Amino acid sequence: MHTRRSLFVAALGALLLSAPALAQDKSIVVASTTSTQDSGLFEYLLPIFKQKTGITVKVIAQGTGQALDTGRRGDADVVFVHAKSAELKFLSEGQGVKRYPVMYNDFVLIGPKSDPAHVKGMTDVAKAFQTIKDKKASFISRGDRSGTNIAELKLWKDAGIDIDKDKGPWYKAIGQGMGAALNTAQASGAYVLSDRGTWIHFKNKGDLEILVEGDKRMFNQYGVMLVNPAKHPNVKKDLGQQFIDWLISPEGQKVIANYKINGQQLFYPDATDPSA
Repeated sequence: MHTRRSLFVAALGALLLSAPALAQDKSIVVASTTSTQDSGLFEYLLPIFKQKTGITVKVIAQGTGQALDTGRRGDADVVFVHAKSAELKFLSEGQGVKRYPVMYNDFVLIGPKSDPAHVKGMTDVAKAFQTIKDKKASFISRGDRSGTNIAELKLWKDAGIDIDKDKGPWYKAIGQGMGAALNTAQASGAYVLSDRGTWIHFKNKGDLEILVEGDKRMFNQYGVMLVNPAKHPNVKKDLGQQFIDWLISPEGQKVIANYKINGQQLFYPDATDPSA
């Protein structure tokens, strides 16, 4: 009898010791862009996901290029980014399992209200970029291989400008996130390309405003991928896939659509669009 009681106590003790470890393990790491963080989306969305599933999501917020590199090292379970060409390359390398479209918004060209390059109201963003370069008006680039930085570099190319060759003191790459780029532009009266979500959430607008918007080349799509567990066995594939499945589910898509600041919707769900 005494032996059975001892075995029971030992078994109970082992169970209690392992319980916190099991509870603690119900978490995933998501490498994502600074825009999903700086826009406040994760702050709004992740508590809802945790309440539904019990899964804690730890976010590493960095530029898309860096986020994909984090996935390549196996230091994240999921990548949630916004540069489709870079995402498809990640998949072609076998680093990701499958890409799912999640949502979109757009980029906007921000600048001081004084608008020294006189680009306000232009509908051709490449022409606006050409004008900024011709006038040598101050421009802040993130310079961090982020989705926004990739989009910005493509717009210079669309304007027929080789920015590496043609940039001068007027063009400053800071190697930092969207919030830092907006702060730098605000402090120096410069132009900057931003995703709309971060701009809406940004508190320190000062003298800055949206000057150019609406060009179809400013479309900004987000996608999510599970890091390939065949390459990185430490990836929590079941929990990671649960997060992805929730994001693209009708419930997750509704949560994304419901995220608004002062009545303005920051992201538009499009998980059902196979071409996104």
